Amino acid sequence: MKHTFILLLGAMLSLQGQAQDKQMKFQNTIPVEAGDSHATIIEKAAHVVPTPNQLAALQNEFIAFIHFGPNSFTRLEWGSGKEDPKVFDLKELDTDQWCEAMKAAGMKMVILTVKHHDGFVLWQSRYTKHGIMSTGFRDGKGDILKDLSESCRKYGLKLGVYLSPADLYHIENPEGLYGNLSKYTTRTIPREVPGRPFANKTRFEFVVDDYNEYFLNQLFEILTEYGPIHEVWFDGAHPKRKGGQTYNYPAWKKLIKALAPNAVIFGREDVRWCGNEAGGTRSTEWNVIPYQANPDTMSNFADMTDKDLGSREQLYKARYLHYQQAETNTSIREGWFYRDDTHQKVRSTDDVFDIYERAVGGNSTFLLNIPPNRDGKFSPTDVTVLQETGQRIRETYGTDLFRQAEGPKEVLDQNADTYLMVDKDGAGIVISTPRPVTLNRLVIQEAIAANGERVEKHAVDAWIDGGWKEIAHATNIGYKRILRFPDVTTDKIRVRILESRLTPAICTISAHHYKARPPRLSAQRSMDGLVTIEPMAQEFGWKAHGENIAENLNAGFKIYYTTDGTEPSASSTEYKAPFQMGNSELKAVAILNGEKGATLQERFGLVKKGWKVTGKTSQSLAIDLGSQQTVSGFAFTPQKQGGKGTVAGIIRISNDGKNWKEVERFEFGNLINDPSKRYHHFKQTVKARYVQVEAAEIAARTEAAALAGIDLF
Repeated sequence: MKHTFILLLGAMLSLQGQAQDKQMKFQNTIPVEAGDSHATIIEKAAHVVPTPNQLAALQNEFIAFIHFGPNSFTRLEWGSGKEDPKVFDLKELDTDQWCEAMKAAGMKMVILTVKHHDGFVLWQSRYTKHGIMSTGFRDGKGDILKDLSESCRKYGLKLGVYLSPADLYHIENPEGLYGNLSKYTTRTIPREVPGRPFANKTRFEFVVDDYNEYFLNQLFEILTEYGPIHEVWFDGAHPKRKGGQTYNYPAWKKLIKALAPNAVIFGREDVRWCGNEAGGTRSTEWNVIPYQANPDTMSNFADMTDKDLGSREQLYKARYLHYQQAETNTSIREGWFYRDDTHQKVRSTDDVFDIYERAVGGNSTFLLNIPPNRDGKFSPTDVTVLQETGQRIRETYGTDLFRQAEGPKEVLDQNADTYLMVDKDGAGIVISTPRPVTLNRLVIQEAIAANGERVEKHAVDAWIDGGWKEIAHATNIGYKRILRFPDVTTDKIRVRILESRLTPAICTISAHHYKARPPRLSAQRSMDGLVTIEPMAQEFGWKAHGENIAENLNAGFKIYYTTDGTEPSASSTEYKAPFQMGNSELKAVAILNGEKGATLQERFGLVKKGWKVTGKTSQSLAIDLGSQQTVSGFAFTPQKQGGKGTVAGIIRISNDGKNWKEVERFEFGNLINDPSKRYHHFKQTVKARYVQVEAAEIAARTEAAALAGIDLF
């Protein structure tokens, strides 16, 4: 009876909501009138919906970026436009390998940088020689866009293109068209080139200057000769400008809409930048955005980087309300272009999967760049991360734990076209399973195409020990919200709408379980002897997003430790806060759902409180321990940057800081490839107040860093 009542209630709410919404038309852009009250503005915001193209782009969810060009060979992020095309010394190309790896990751589309800011083109354009046609690749006949287009068809991937409006080649070249102060006249697009006719006979006439004509001609080539294009990506970056050059975006837009009717345009009215290149996400990502001018007729779109873009307070300031979704873009490597496989770090699978859940599960699209190497392939490390990420996505979201559940069929049928109108003051949506299930992910979607974004705050409860217990809460939902929480075992879940803009329409609720892994641990000790244990942070310095990946993916793990050399277990001391530790060995382990992670083993030496550096050169370091100590060896931790492959040296001791006695000699090798802590144990213990380390090189840049890199036992 309880479930029947909920279904009847849902039907009544659905009729009520439909009657309410008939008073206002659903649109992609809705103007705000001068006399509109706050309530009217919010009602209008609740009627802003995505276009069919925007909805299809959101449904792609996880897509790829490919940065490839001269920078891949010069190892630069931005070229100058003055490069000889032959620096693009490509011998082989395997776009099938790209697509196979992207498909394995679960990606649905790939966007190729067919022209970056340097102006070098990756297809056989009729309108320039600064590109692939002027290289030795396939005797100048190669066409990377063509190869990729064919591979996309083979692997079932959509294709998009990045065509930079900026063009350093046309700025730096004396005959370049960018900013050449040419007159605006009527031009026919495409301009005919003898011997290179177009199969597509569509023609346009635009009043444009030389550079805009060049750009439109290239757009025509790309959009008519390489199969369906589903996204055109316009970067807003400009390394250099010239001659007051402006862009005739209305002409670009008209051509794109005519030749690629299914494409969204990034950087303009369809899709916006998330505001960072690190994979950072907002906790609340509204896609209904306020504008001061009509975005359907605008030419210039500023980057939106504020934390709050679509709250009620922001909407009240609007003159137009517009649906414009975000793409969360970042690179799998440190940088957009490939440099090497030695020093250029690659994101871990944990990191990529975490960004996927935050981006896709936070009402945006995840755009991940994978730069091909100089052999025309994705490097093995990148491929492994893509494969592992795809495997985690399939393992986690390929099985819906509500598949046999009872509840409103509109939210359980996995059909975005069926939905349930849910009042925020109602009893919520209750879903029951035939037997208890263990879940730690819940996916909720609104029917945004039919009813727009409406939920402002929601919560999820589980039936535990005879009562409801809240297990998760968040703000908006939009296209998709993924809620993450520690494992919960229950046979009943309730979703409550706490705040909303009119009556929300919920189309999907599904439950999933992510097999969390206990994180690897690291430990640090302060100069005062205070030890901190935490999940090991990924060494990835490029545009860090600041998220705690281990907390996001492995919520609920606990850390246990020992200081007497015994193996830690769930019966050992639980780590809850930093603690004092002297000259002894730490062992620690993370445990999650009964599974133990790798054991951390760290030997801490004498506490450094009171130590002073009394002498330091480029090759030696003298330390005053403050009092006489018994020393049985020392450890050296290489700095992350700098240093040589091998450090050899001498350890000396003194009791007055003037008269030194050699104790032993040491040598540590392979420090670049393995920059881990190295130990040297003395044959006999010694007593000393002063210790001197003399080495071929001390890889430290300050006295504090040098002191931090030395431990004495």
